[in-house]
Amino acid sequence: MSKTKNPRRVAENEAMAKTRMLRTSPQKLNLVAQMIRGQKVEKALADLEFSRKRISTDVRKTLQSAIANAENNHGLDIDSLIVSEAFVGKNLVMKRFRARARGRGAQILKPFSELTIIVREVQETEEAA
Repeated sequence: MSKTKNPRRVAENEAMAKTRMLRTSPQKLNLVAQMIRGQKVEKALADLEFSRKRISTDVRKTLQSAIANAENNHGLDIDSLIVSEAFVGKNLVMKRFRARARGRGAQILKPFSELTIIVREVQETEEAA
């Protein structure tokens, strides 16, 4: 006997990609994620390609992974995909210190974050609205 199949975490017309342990603060990553929320995937990829933020290359890879998941795993049409959700979460924080004068130390925090992108297939009537 096998175990029952797990239910899908997203709807039938959606696909998801998640990246963990991105070496940037969640606040900086959220600025890049804000740029692509609600956009068509072609425009979002173009915006990320020409963004000057360092983390935009990792966000672009995650978006391409979500598009590939939509096409290969769920059979969705990539021409009618939009970025329905792009949200950021905290991950671990490496704590280091810098030696200062008189035997003191200053704390250095090196935060990590995680990114989840959900793309959704929309029909032409929804795009017009």
